[in-house]
Amino acid sequence: MSFNALPLVLAQADPQAAQVTLPSYFVPIFFVLLIAGLLGCLVAAVLGFGRARAHGPHARWFALSAVCLLIYHLHFLATGFAGLKGDAGLAFPLVTTLNLFIVLAALCAIIGFIKMKSVSPAIEPEDLTTDSE
Repeated sequence: MSFNALPLVLAQADPQAAQVTLPSYFVPIFFVLLIAGLLGCLVAAVLGFGRARAHGPHARWFALSAVCLLIYHLHFLATGFAGLKGDAGLAFPLVTTLNLFIVLAALCAIIGFIKMKSVSPAIEPEDLTTDSE
């Protein structure tokens, strides 16, 4: 079967066979975790930018990473609302770029790790011995 014939095969699927009953815990847990992730990213971004001056430029990159994850959560919500609304013109571009902000967050975190310098001086092996004489 060629790749071009795959949409035709998928279009022939029986809609009754695709019916799935959601467990009762799915929706509350899904939304609680989504909101917790959104609030966690918001707190991380605010704390990161607030402390960036004291901790150096790498902290600003980690805060940008948290902002990207915050935008990802909002993008995810917009994708869900476009899907519920049934607007394919809006849903497909949103689904296509869904992981864009995850990639940007990873890139910001990588740059933050690269720019990170040693905060504490190196511990010498003789400093680790504790002779109480």
